[in-house]
Amino acid sequence: MTLSIADPSVATAPNAPRPVISLRNVIKEYRMGDTDVHALRGVSLDIARGEFVAIMGASGSGKSTLMNIVGCLDVPTRGHFWLDGVDVRTLDDDDLARIRNRKIGFVFQSFNLLPRMSALANVELPLVYAGVRPNERRQRAARALEAVGLGQRMRHFPSEMSGGQQQRAAVARAIVTDPALILADEPTGNLDTESSLDVMSVFDALHSQGRTVVLITHEEDIARYTERVVKLSDGRIVADYEQDAAAARGSHVAHALADRAGAER
Repeated sequence: MTLSIADPSVATAPNAPRPVISLRNVIKEYRMGDTDVHALRGVSLDIARGEFVAIMGASGSGKSTLMNIVGCLDVPTRGHFWLDGVDVRTLDDDDLARIRNRKIGFVFQSFNLLPRMSALANVELPLVYAGVRPNERRQRAARALEAVGLGQRMRHFPSEMSGGQQQRAAVARAIVTDPALILADEPTGNLDTESSLDVMSVFDALHSQGRTVVLITHEEDIARYTERVVKLSDGRIVADYEQDAAAARGSHVAHALADRAGAER
């Protein structure tokens, strides 16, 4: 696999670290029936290593298309996209599959755990595809499960775990390859409030360890956990701002606990 590295001019300053995600004037168009759909209209965005970012937008805003491109599940019609310095335009389908496995850890709304496999075996899967030897992959999968608080649940099957625990296992599977990027698509969409708080605390801990985390969400409460929010509308970035995540997160937790206490009365 030949990888083309991003031009240094992409960095915001001469000595700036290379962004994990760098998009320049990305356009995505496709045809649906007789209609031309302009899903992304010239999106430019840098996400640095170690950032915790929420990408938000209503249905039809382009956030899902942007997620697919950032996740190397789709390619731009025009424009440039570098992932961890690799020019994605130069990759064929096999190379895209390899880079997804090695550089991106996916977390989905529906968990996507295989029901007949234990948590440990589910977390091992990306390492199986990467050709890691059995002993090493079991050790790495166990460490990943311990990192998300599931050290005592390794042998449990998905049906024996709560929704929050299943999503924790999905997060462990996402981090087991030590990816450059954790990409989470509506990770709390199928969870109750308490489980959502639980899962977001895991993402917060991963960010504290220096990992790059990007959440796709339509929930303002979930976006409050992040340090930066990017909002899309009609295929364009309409807002991009930093926020005091700790203060916002504390407010969200307080309100969630108050709501739960009220429901238990």
